[in-house]
Amino acid sequence: MIDIGFIGLGTMGRPMAGHLLAAGHRVLLHDVGPVAPELIAAGGVICKSSKEVAEEADAVIMVPDTPQVEAVLFGKDGVAGGISKGKIVVDMSSISPLATKEFAKKIEALGADYLDAPVSGGEVGAKAASLTIMVGGPERAFNTMKPIFDRMGKNVTRVGANGDGQTTKVANQIIVALTIEAVSEALLFASKAGADPALVWQALMGGFASSRILEVHGERMVKRNFDPGFRIELHQKDLNLALEGARALGLSLPSTAVAQQLFSSCAAHGGKGWDHSAMVRALELMARHEIAAA
Repeated sequence: MIDIGFIGLGTMGRPMAGHLLAAGHRVLLHDVGPVAPELIAAGGVICKSSKEVAEEADAVIMVPDTPQVEAVLFGKDGVAGGISKGKIVVDMSSISPLATKEFAKKIEALGADYLDAPVSGGEVGAKAASLTIMVGGPERAFNTMKPIFDRMGKNVTRVGANGDGQTTKVANQIIVALTIEAVSEALLFASKAGADPALVWQALMGGFASSRILEVHGERMVKRNFDPGFRIELHQKDLNLALEGARALGLSLPSTAVAQQLFSSCAAHGGKGWDHSAMVRALELMARHEIAAA
């Protein structure tokens, strides 16, 4: 059973590392802040730096709270300083596909393999080990890490070469943002027209419009629960990657741009830390009507 290094133990990383400890792996831990006591109690080994993690582990997984991946990899006492031939570096945060390809080249030059493996499912999926994991990189490294990924997620797919995992995650975030926007408009319309939004939501769940986002985030909108599972500021970062990539590719993504502006409106009203389902608040401000007010 291989030793796993885990760097970044925030909202997502903490339960993900916990699943690996529960499976019996030796897990080396490093974070910018104190490591959660439950991880230490479960047998996690604290390391003083990313370099030390890379020296001790067979494979290093990174899930920074803020994806400053370049610093974790190549900064002072970074992973690159401790990596050696035959090891695997796995980036499970969400960053630029172009940057990912450059990072992969540098790690491969040191004799190690690199996988970009961003996730979807949020805090709920991390705790339930039901994440969707989208992997780009060498097949041999993916085959080695697949049993590890299976401890953290249920839908694990190698989608191609380095960078393709991040590209898939950006595509995922486009769909999620636009679906949140659609659910927001639908429930706001129904509420403003005088219908009970909770009953409308319940009825829609049985029709062709049903989706996981309608189920989870529609309920959040109706119940006014915007405690963060996935913060608006993080989704803004992902949509920036989409829009920057679109410019580089000569594409127009008009609806993605609108969704980003709605998130920006929420942030301007103090909501960058709200759950991304709170995009509905930007539409409510324009309508001067809250869904629950019906």
